[in-house]
Amino acid sequence: MVTLKIDERTVCVPEGTTILDAALSAGIQIPHLCYLKEINEIGACRLCCVQVEGEEKLIPACNNVVAEGMKISTNSPRVRRARQTNLRLILSKHDARCALCARSGNCQLQAVCNELGVVSNPFEEDLPSPKLRQWSRHFPLIRDTAKCIECMRCIQICDKVQSLSVWDLVATGGRTRVDVSGNRLIRESDCAICGQCITHCPVGALYERDDVQKVLQALEDPDTVTVVQIAPAVRAAWGEAFGLEPEQATVNRLAGALRAVGFDYVFDTSYSADLTIMEEGSEFLARLGRGELDKYPMFTSCCPGWVRFVKSQYPQLAGQLSTAKSPQQMFGAVVKNWFAEKIGVPPEKICCVSVMPCVAKKDECALPTMKNEVGIPDVDYALTTREIIRLIRSEHVQVQNVLETPFDRLLGDYTGAGVIFGATGGVMEAALRTAYYLVTGYNPRPDSFRQVRESRRADGRAWREAEFEMADSTIRVAVASGLGNARALCEAILKGEVHYHFVEIMACPGGCVGGGGQPIHCDDIERAHERGQVLYGLDRVSAVRFSHENADVMALYRDELGAPLSEEAEKWLHTDHFGWQMPGETARTGSAE
Repeated sequence: MVTLKIDERTVCVPEGTTILDAALSAGIQIPHLCYLKEINEIGACRLCCVQVEGEEKLIPACNNVVAEGMKISTNSPRVRRARQTNLRLILSKHDARCALCARSGNCQLQAVCNELGVVSNPFEEDLPSPKLRQWSRHFPLIRDTAKCIECMRCIQICDKVQSLSVWDLVATGGRTRVDVSGNRLIRESDCAICGQCITHCPVGALYERDDVQKVLQALEDPDTVTVVQIAPAVRAAWGEAFGLEPEQATVNRLAGALRAVGFDYVFDTSYSADLTIMEEGSEFLARLGRGELDKYPMFTSCCPGWVRFVKSQYPQLAGQLSTAKSPQQMFGAVVKNWFAEKIGVPPEKICCVSVMPCVAKKDECALPTMKNEVGIPDVDYALTTREIIRLIRSEHVQVQNVLETPFDRLLGDYTGAGVIFGATGGVMEAALRTAYYLVTGYNPRPDSFRQVRESRRADGRAWREAEFEMADSTIRVAVASGLGNARALCEAILKGEVHYHFVEIMACPGGCVGGGGQPIHCDDIERAHERGQVLYGLDRVSAVRFSHENADVMALYRDELGAPLSEEAEKWLHTDHFGWQMPGETARTGSAE
């Protein structure tokens, strides 16, 4: 242990602790912009500089460790002046039109300016030329070069956590800036559109394409029937932006808010998560029985970021993806077919909107393989959790006063198995519950497969694995979240170091609860785990915890589809992953097959 003084307070911390963490342990906040623990500790912004007795220069607190007897001042007049100067220099390179920024009111740069009392800037504004600010407004992920403060967080997240290295520093000297690596346009890159760069950007340099106005147009059209679905992970996060406790921020309160906005029908995507389990679980058992999983496992396909990743990085494994559509797309297909018929409205008159914790869902619903034979898309618009929060605010809905309302019928039933889809391991656990029933004819204990949500293996592997006995077979499964971990798992599978029958992968660390479309907080605290616990808690108290016991799903099979994997089910609920290509996919594989 090391004893030192910070702002005249005696602090005792383990050897090797950074000054930043030591100060935090004493309740002393040191401002910073570029720092991300164990990911970006480069001291680039210089806002965390502190004064150490005996040192001539100020030193950054984020990457300097404590020493015995140190005396540190975190807020001396010299420190304050240096921070204000550094902050003004950053602002001179930043488009400070905050009122027109998606992060206005929720921006770390804004917050630091307020904390340091910076209300004017003597330095002349020097923004990138308009040519460098050109960006495709059709791509789901938008970058504004003029707002970038070159903190490097997006580069490090994409490199160290997601392993794709989409972002890099380009040019030299005073012209250095962050841009797409390899002199590519974003639409030419292998970006998974996971959105982790967005949620870790301290300013508004990265954000999702805004589709709120298109949804508002549909809501205002009297001839359009608007249907909205709410993804499982959204219920664990949407209330954060409104200061609601989890007990208040129920999914039924969100349903009430969306009715107040003007949606005609409100449903829970957990319904189609149960439907996905029926199809994906049945497909797994069928492929296992045919011996198709003897070499490589079947992979889940409900995460579009993971699908983009495997198609671009490991095309030889793309054929192992489940052909089942994601819950978002299955819900849209059922709405545009069965539900449209039930309410007597032509599919083209229905606008299907989804509320997702994900940016890649915007790309997924626009894929050519996610339309029916006459070109009507399953889902018309996918809004992130952040977008739906903006929509609710723009309509002046006071969520604290909204009454909780149930979901509409026909597609309203869902189970605890559908809810846990939003947490890493949840898809696997839900699928195994139903697969066990389909094999044995009776239900296992609901928590029999909770091993897939336990902590990481002691041998340091980047994924979790488990074995389960099912009838006379031993089923080996694995679960990974975060594309860097997915890469490690894919490499091990291809090298023959491990063998599994069924693998679940989520692009975002922690699963959808940590998705790139979830609310952003300025404290840099990762909330995926605690959000995931909310979902598992809801499953634990659910009256029904098996997808095959969802009454509305069973009614769909009884009235329309017949059985999982039927001809009609294949037509509505399955897709061709080779029906579209990632940039460079043909060049890598020689063909799209």
